[in-house]
Amino acid sequence: MPEQENARLHLVAGRSKGSDPATKTSKGERTRARILETALELFRRDGYEATTMRVIASTAGVSLGNAYYYFKSKEHLIQAFYARTHDEHLAACSGILDSSGNLKTRLLGVMRAKLGTSMPYHRFSGLLFRTAADPSSPLNPFSSQSRPVREESIDLFRSVVLDSTTKVPAVLAKELPGLLWLYQMGVILYWIHDTSPGCDKSYRLVDRSVDLVVRLIKVSANPLMRPIVRSVMRLVSELKPDSEDEGKGEKHD
Repeated sequence: MPEQENARLHLVAGRSKGSDPATKTSKGERTRARILETALELFRRDGYEATTMRVIASTAGVSLGNAYYYFKSKEHLIQAFYARTHDEHLAACSGILDSSGNLKTRLLGVMRAKLGTSMPYHRFSGLLFRTAADPSSPLNPFSSQSRPVREESIDLFRSVVLDSTTKVPAVLAKELPGLLWLYQMGVILYWIHDTSPGCDKSYRLVDRSVDLVVRLIKVSANPLMRPIVRSVMRLVSELKPDSEDEGKGEKHD
């Protein structure tokens, strides 16, 4: 998505005239990464609300103005964290999606990869959930600020479905990627609260639920199921949040 990519590139822009572009970009990327890593560590240690941009800048060894140059607020730091974990997920999925057209294999691989790439952030995700679960928080996965990563994640599921060998009814195909993203969010919510060794229960949840999800998708192609599928899609459409409501009440740092 060009607009989202431009937004990310803007964070490392601002090269001075006469300087070497490659060197300047590399330095900017290192500074940005240091600020993000410092912020995440402070969030883990002191909590999101108690950590200020001033403390983040001081701990990272940069000026407050420099910290704000790369991240306009603490919220932008978390959005960068979301983007990073999504990029890690995409990288883990590339081989899976290239190797098989089987829908179950593709969906199972993508879901297990999501858990695998999220595991290093298990404790932090639990701490972040306290803030992100607030419907009015811009850190909420459903907020307008989270839209870029959310849409990229939905695009991933669109690829999982449309590039598979399974035929999906047209009435379902449009909404299915978004529904699969919601399914992933439900699994992540369970994973956040999973205290089993290695989050084994979350992996079992994925293994068993993917099979059920794929069966339902295949059954939906049965002509006898069309009235039910249409009814479900109408309900999904009616329950979608209005774009103007999506950002209501969101607070800013």
